[in-house]
Amino acid sequence: MMNSKESRTKLNPAPKIRATAQRTKNRKIIQQLHKGTSPVDPSLFINRELSWLEFNHRVLEEARDQRHPLLERVKFLSIVSSNLDEFFMIRVAAIREQIIADYVEYSPDGLVPLQQMKAIHERVSSMVKQMSDCFWKELHPQLSGAGISLLKINELNQEDRSKLSDMFAKKIFPVLTPLAFDPGHPFPYISNLSVNLAVVVTSQNGEERFARVKIPDVLPRLIEIPNGHSGVDTFRFVWLEDLIASNLSLLFPGMTVKESYVFRVTRNADIEIQEDEAEDLISSIEESIRLRRFGSVVRVGVQETMPTRIKNILIENLEVTKEDVYPIKQPLGLNHLMSLLKLPRPELKDPPYSPAHQLSEDSAEDMFGIIQRGDLLLHHPYDSFSPVVQFIKNAVSDPDVLAIKQTLYRIGKESPLVPLLIEAAENGKQVAVLVELKARFDEENNIGWAKQLEGAGVHVVYGLVGLKTHAKMALIVRKENDGLKRYVHLGTGNYNPVNARIYTDYSFFTCREEITNDATEVFNFLTGYSKKDSFAKLAVAPITLRERITTMIDREAEHAKNGRPARIILKMNSLTDQKIIEHLYAASSAGVSVDLIVRGVCCLRPGIPKVSERIRVISVVGRYLEHSRVFWFMNNGASELYLSSADLMGRNLDRRVELMFPIDDPALAEFVFQESLEQPFMDTVGARVLHADGTYSRHAARDGEQLFESQAKLIQSRMRNIQSIKHTPREFPQKN
Repeated sequence: MMNSKESRTKLNPAPKIRATAQRTKNRKIIQQLHKGTSPVDPSLFINRELSWLEFNHRVLEEARDQRHPLLERVKFLSIVSSNLDEFFMIRVAAIREQIIADYVEYSPDGLVPLQQMKAIHERVSSMVKQMSDCFWKELHPQLSGAGISLLKINELNQEDRSKLSDMFAKKIFPVLTPLAFDPGHPFPYISNLSVNLAVVVTSQNGEERFARVKIPDVLPRLIEIPNGHSGVDTFRFVWLEDLIASNLSLLFPGMTVKESYVFRVTRNADIEIQEDEAEDLISSIEESIRLRRFGSVVRVGVQETMPTRIKNILIENLEVTKEDVYPIKQPLGLNHLMSLLKLPRPELKDPPYSPAHQLSEDSAEDMFGIIQRGDLLLHHPYDSFSPVVQFIKNAVSDPDVLAIKQTLYRIGKESPLVPLLIEAAENGKQVAVLVELKARFDEENNIGWAKQLEGAGVHVVYGLVGLKTHAKMALIVRKENDGLKRYVHLGTGNYNPVNARIYTDYSFFTCREEITNDATEVFNFLTGYSKKDSFAKLAVAPITLRERITTMIDREAEHAKNGRPARIILKMNSLTDQKIIEHLYAASSAGVSVDLIVRGVCCLRPGIPKVSERIRVISVVGRYLEHSRVFWFMNNGASELYLSSADLMGRNLDRRVELMFPIDDPALAEFVFQESLEQPFMDTVGARVLHADGTYSRHAARDGEQLFESQAKLIQSRMRNIQSIKHTPREFPQKN
């Protein structure tokens, strides 16, 4: 006897018909790919927003992985929360604006904005529940067991409550401003990412009224209980909003506090600058930053016990829908857990690692002499960022240096480079700096640095209209015995020493003329009216980079069609560009083995029969943020390896100034290949494999195989003082 499912399978020929239809569709897609036309099947693409949420889920998995020290797991959970905030402020905000404007455009995977929003809501709701479970069921009890207690007010004894009440009266109460909402008081403005209390009070005649109390962000969110240590390594905290909620009666004298609930608002923070209409770009951006505070609300997190009547007040006055409201078990805004990383509990954190110094710090030789002996390549954070700073220091102090040119994207709040550039200008050197004012969420920092640079006489430019300058480049012009000589630093990451300790990136130094000539032309393009459309060694977006990459992908396809070995390995943060994906599909269907290491968003769908079955995709998440972009092409044995500031996204290839540069030295190319392209595919700890349905699973070790973690391996190699920049060239491995 067969069950109903079996009956349907046997009697209904649809599965076989669908499979045949899919094979026919795939053949048509392959024909279209080889003709260079766009595929019409949206099932070939993974939704960009859902792919990003899958990346954030991989970070959440790290928070749940007990192989990490406890406070490192807390860090990952905090990052998940911060990432989700930015996702709503930028990506969800953009989709919501499309819906409001009744703008209908299909994403590459075939969804209109309303469908995308529905899918996002379902995935985020599930993720929020998992985040809460991770905190309450795993991290919270383990923190308590380790002597770090996050307590509720009602869990404290009378002595502790008295101490906190005294603290509230002296240090918190004066900062608070309760705002009423009634016919005489408009609904108060709720700032972005602020934590608030929705308070219901009743008057002496029993009339119910509503008020809002903002949890001040000038105070720490986690309040340590005074003298609460039972031991040197024991810490006890309460959440600031709980402490305020327990003392609300002081804010509403003569009233009865009936109930209070926590809520948190996320606003649209994607500012748009009409550069062609802005006579003063700095003023325009400063005004846009101010307007960002008043962006429309895109998400409201509410305490899960908040009753419907209170939620309705928020929905109506914040102008959101019930789908924009996410009930959450307290605490809201888990990003504030990051403060626990400051506790002096080293046994609960990753072992400290000091980046290796590949160059002797006590050497009397400056960077120019070192670079003259040959190209230099460093892999951060495994290798120290100090040579990059030293490069600029030497240029400042060297009387033979005539000019310094540099791009600055994300500089950081305490940059050591800007004071050096100011000193160089004061020393009479010609200094030209391109400061990208439109670096999202770093606009204020960059404006401040730009003003300081201009005040010191530095030539400051702000890039090209309509383009962000994301390229990382510094050029030094030096007077030497045989004439002027130029030295260049090119990087995949920002000139930010703090990021260089937690992001994986490459720094490349050279004085080879074919590259320094190109670098000079790029600076002329950025600061003047250069219309140069070709370069000897560098590929530059938006001029030549897209064409160069697609040409190399297509070249591998031609090798495969002609029976020659063909392979592509690409490492990046995100892969979303539809045209690039189409070229990769065509290469795969032609017989090219394609390996992709994509940390974050990947819209390419691997494993589709006869379309992408030769493509495999992994993502590595670990102690450091994988940030470097590395592109390798087998090229029939004459392999080429490139580093780049650009991800394979439309914005990077078409709307930003980006650089891709070759690593021609075989030893240096092998160094990069081994560390960034080979070892990740051996990783059985931090690597996940992308499947055709858009989900990921651990890149598991085989039976009896030892676990291998690529980032830990690189740390170990430096700690053993292996001079990894001096690898002997060898033949690049073939894919099995």
